[in-house]
Amino acid sequence: MSTLLIRNIHTLITMQADRQPISDGAIFARGNSIEYAGPTADLSPDRAAADRIIDGSGMIVMPGMVNTHHHLYQTLTRCIAVNSGLFDWLKTLYPIWARMNGEAVYISALTGMAELILSGCTTSSDHLYLFPNGAKLDDEIRAAQEIGLRFHAARGSMSLGESQGGLPPDSVVEDERSILKDCVRVIEQYHDPKPGAMIRVVIAPCSPFSVTQDLMRDAAALARQYNVQLHTHLAETFDEDDFCKQMFGVLPVEYAERVNWLGDDVWYAHSVHVRPQDIDLMARTQTGAAHCPTSNMRLASGIAPIRAMIDKGVPVGLGVDGSASNDGSHMLYEARQAMLLQRVMGNPAGLTGLEALELATLGGAKVLGRDDIGSIEAGKCADFIGFKLNRLDYAGAQHDPQAALVFCAPQKVDLSVINGKIVVEDGELRTIDVGQVIERHNAISKKLINGD
Repeated sequence: MSTLLIRNIHTLITMQADRQPISDGAIFARGNSIEYAGPTADLSPDRAAADRIIDGSGMIVMPGMVNTHHHLYQTLTRCIAVNSGLFDWLKTLYPIWARMNGEAVYISALTGMAELILSGCTTSSDHLYLFPNGAKLDDEIRAAQEIGLRFHAARGSMSLGESQGGLPPDSVVEDERSILKDCVRVIEQYHDPKPGAMIRVVIAPCSPFSVTQDLMRDAAALARQYNVQLHTHLAETFDEDDFCKQMFGVLPVEYAERVNWLGDDVWYAHSVHVRPQDIDLMARTQTGAAHCPTSNMRLASGIAPIRAMIDKGVPVGLGVDGSASNDGSHMLYEARQAMLLQRVMGNPAGLTGLEALELATLGGAKVLGRDDIGSIEAGKCADFIGFKLNRLDYAGAQHDPQAALVFCAPQKVDLSVINGKIVVEDGELRTIDVGQVIERHNAISKKLINGD
C-alpha cells in the first residue's frame, strides 16, 4: 500500500477537538487513510520515510472542504436572468435545461468538479433533478470517478408540472413510479455505505413546488428502507412560503414534518426563512441545513439565520449551490461569504473565521452523515488541501495564516489530496485535461442557450 508524507508544514489546521493549529506539522497517510497528524519532530522513524514526500514549508494545510449543495449542470447556463428572483429565474431557465442530454450533464459535471477541487473541495454532493433526453445520474457519477472527487450523488426529481399547479413546465417532470424505480436502481448500483466510500447516493425530490406530497412520503420511506440520506430545497424564499400556505395550508418546515422529512438522515438546502420554532425542531431532530450565502444574495432570497442555527445545535454545512445562481463553484469563497454575511446583521463576531472553516469541513461532514472526513487525524480519510503562504494576496497576514484563508481574497489550492491521491499539485489539476473540458463545455453551452 503506497504511503504519502507531507512534512515541515508551516501551519497545519487539523480541526481536531482542541482546534489548535500546529506549527511545523506533518501528515503521514497509508493508502487512503491518515495514520499520523502532528508535529514533524514527533514523526516515528518508520513514518519519516514514504513512497512520496512533499515539503510543506511555506504552506498552510487544512482538511478538504465539503460542499453540501450544488447543481453541477448549471455551469452551462451562467449569467442568465441576472436580475430575477428564484421563481422567475427558474421559469427562464427550465426551457434551456430541457435541451440537455447525457453528454451535457457529464461535461458540466467535470467542469464544476474541477472548479470545486481547485477551490479546496474534496467531497461534494450534487442535486440533479431533471433528466431530459436520456440524461442519467450515472453521467455525473462517471465524471466524479474520472476526476477523483468524493461524491454524494443526489437523485433529484420533479413530478408536479404546471398543469397540476407546480412551477416547472410539464416537459421536464417525470412519472413518480419511474422516479422511484430509478432511485432503487442507482442505490443498488452505486451506493457504498462503508467508511471511506467515494460514491454515495442520496434521494432528493426537488422542492415543495415541484413534487407532490405522495412523492415526498414515498421517497422518505424508500430512503429509510435502503438507509440512505434525504435532501431537498426548503424555506428558500417568501414565494415558497406563499406556495406552501396556498397548496398545503402550512409553512415549509411544517410541511416537511407532515411528509416525514425530519431527522438526522435529512438535510435542507437554504433554510433562509425558518422561524425560531423551526430551528428548535431542526435541532431536536438533528435535521441539517446547507447554507448557500452567495446564491441567496444573488437571487435576493434573504439571509439564513445561521448564527441561531449553530447556537441551537442544528447541523450546518456550506453549499456553493448551482452555478447559475452563484455563477461560480468556489468553496473557500463561500466560507468567506458565510462569515461576512452573518456580520451584516451588526455583530462583528457574528461568525468567526474559525467557525466559517468549521462549517466548510466538520459541518459539511456531519450534514452528509460522515464521521470519516472533515478533520485531519489518525483513522480519517486522507483528504487535505494546501495553500502556499508566500503569495501577494497574503502579504501582511503572515502572523495569522488561518485567518488569512478567509479574511484575505479567496485563493485556489496549490495542493489537493483526495483519498490519499494527489489530485492537484503546484496548482495544476492532474486528473483531467481542463483545457479540453472547457472547450467542449463552452460548445455545449452555446448550443443550449441558442436553442440549436
